[in-house]
Amino acid sequence: MIIRKMTIDDYDEVYSLWMSCVGMGLNNLDDSKEGIEKFVNRNPDTCLIAINDSKIVGVIMVGNDGRRGYIYHTAVHPECRKQGIAGKLVDSAMNELSVLGINKVALVVFDRNETGNAFWESQGFTVRNDLVYRNKALAEIVRIDT
Repeated sequence: MIIRKMTIDDYDEVYSLWMSCVGMGLNNLDDSKEGIEKFVNRNPDTCLIAINDSKIVGVIMVGNDGRRGYIYHTAVHPECRKQGIAGKLVDSAMNELSVLGINKVALVVFDRNETGNAFWESQGFTVRNDLVYRNKALAEIVRIDT
């Protein structure tokens, strides 16, 4: 398995991977090819894919605001789980963030995503009970649930 930086040419295969993962929270704007291209162009060193036998089997998208990193859409193909792929993607992304001088990383996981929450806890990410997550859509967004 190799880990390399994601390019927009990987989009179709990455999107297919996301759709194979139950519980992924996608939407038609941010997760469109155009939306992902903006993110990858803004964060070229921290959006990574794992490849095995010429197939994308894992992905992690990480951005930053100059002081904190934010993890999005981490996924491993269901048939390839429990092989350490997600951990290697996280470690690689954390190394890239460190090179950029980022010292703290955050992410959001759906409460109902027990597998995801267990994974992130195993990676040392803790729950913050002192925060309330809020957002506001500036455009009409259609959720694509898997």
